[in-house]
Amino acid sequence: MTNPRPPRRHIITKEEAQSYLRRRPTALTERGGFFPRDVIDQLLAQQGCAGVRFYFGTKSDGSLALVLVGVDANEVDMTDGVILEDHYPCPPFCDATSTLIR
Repeated sequence: MTNPRPPRRHIITKEEAQSYLRRRPTALTERGGFFPRDVIDQLLAQQGCAGVRFYFGTKSDGSLALVLVGVDANEVDMTDGVILEDHYPCPPFCDATSTLIR
């Protein structure tokens, strides 16, 4: 592990999620995004992959980039493996029925 850290409670309630999302900076035009399961499965199926790390970035057109990379048991980025981006942004690819973003 590259940076020792305290344990976290990663699973949150729907109410906590709603509260966090209501505080999203108004300057951020994207509410979220979507990655298909098959590409997430490819990331996680890499030999030695123990988790996922994400990084925020900006594409050349100024839109948000969310980069996902597998990490090994020592929490080292697996940069020679599968790296994901090009999510389907919300909007326009949103769940209009989601109770998280109301």
